[in-house]
Amino acid sequence: MPLTDATRRRPVRKFAALAACVLLAAGCAKAGTAGTSTGAGSGGGDKSPVKVGLVYSKTGPLAAYGKQYLEGFKAGLAYATKGTGAVDGHPVEVAEQDDAGDPAKAVSAAKDLIGKNYKILAGSTASGVALQVGPIAAQNKVLFISGPAAADKVTGLNKYTFRSGRQSYQDTRAAASFIGDAKGKKVTVLAQDNAFGQANVAAVKDVLGGEGATVDAVLAPPSATDLTPFATQAKDAKPDLLYVAWAGDTASALWTSLNQQDVFSATKVVTGLDVAASYPLFGPAAEKIDFLNHYFGGAAGTEAEKAMTDAVAKAGSKPDLFTPDGFTAAQMVVHALEANQGSDADTDALVKALEGWSFDGVKGKLTVRAEDHALLQPMFQVKLTGSGADAEPTAVRTLPADQVAPPVAKTAG
Repeated sequence: MPLTDATRRRPVRKFAALAACVLLAAGCAKAGTAGTSTGAGSGGGDKSPVKVGLVYSKTGPLAAYGKQYLEGFKAGLAYATKGTGAVDGHPVEVAEQDDAGDPAKAVSAAKDLIGKNYKILAGSTASGVALQVGPIAAQNKVLFISGPAAADKVTGLNKYTFRSGRQSYQDTRAAASFIGDAKGKKVTVLAQDNAFGQANVAAVKDVLGGEGATVDAVLAPPSATDLTPFATQAKDAKPDLLYVAWAGDTASALWTSLNQQDVFSATKVVTGLDVAASYPLFGPAAEKIDFLNHYFGGAAGTEAEKAMTDAVAKAGSKPDLFTPDGFTAAQMVVHALEANQGSDADTDALVKALEGWSFDGVKGKLTVRAEDHALLQPMFQVKLTGSGADAEPTAVRTLPADQVAPPVAKTAG
């Protein structure tokens, strides 16, 4: 739903000292020691709060993703601060702003937060939002950690922009692992005609096209509700591999159309495994699809995943596709602040603290690549067993971070 002026003016929701969440497990970074600088957000003796702005899709077509991100961020903040909600005695205060998936609203919210002296922004459920907020962060020298937004262009966008999730190239490398030698194969990408879909088409052309495949695309307007014509086009293309890249609340209509057009019996279909609520949508075809996966609850078996699962469960929910993105973002925020004694005064120092940082995340070992701020991480091959409400994911293979790593992007500045 649209973001009203009243919504923009509402008081920020703050959470600090998250006593209800899980305590930090052994092995995470220790909190920094008090610094000598003073002023708001500094590491001085005043211990003033550090403000973090979350600009994400609380409403709109990606609201389910935004909810997961927020739940993960809360759990990650508790985990990384040992349940105190503070870094070196400075409470971390978080302001939530709803962009509803609209880049213009996101830019307005980001500018508003920056005007209120927020030096750290995170969120961006949608790729189109991240690509607009990133330049605003650079212009104002504000640390920006993008979330579920997958567009490859977010990597290397500028020196102040990072990401806490995967990117389209990593999805594509995971998809490529299903077909072996791509030379001479025909690949069709079925996607929405938006930043996310276009990024997937570009990534498939780059990866599989570069390996000798012929790549074409069927793109549907994001507003389309009758998706049968696009399913028909995809089938008529007669590809060796149909790569489906889709996000949002029209997924049900898409899979219904693909089922009705009997696409699954005509070609090998690879797609990303979406949120748990989407599993029943595949119906009897579920076990015929090869899924690449960013994350599903229980995929990794790490200490951080257990902590996240416990914290989210206490809040009455379950981890899902983008819960780790929020958790990772909180880990990154806390690490950057710890490296600067709880101070957000020097954004360049926050950036420096994150560049090249390797840490234990929900999915395993994660690394912020110094050259372009790509987040190197493992991906998963997954199968669904059962159908309908009984469909359950199983990780068939974990693809190591180096196998799915994107090429180094040239940072714009």
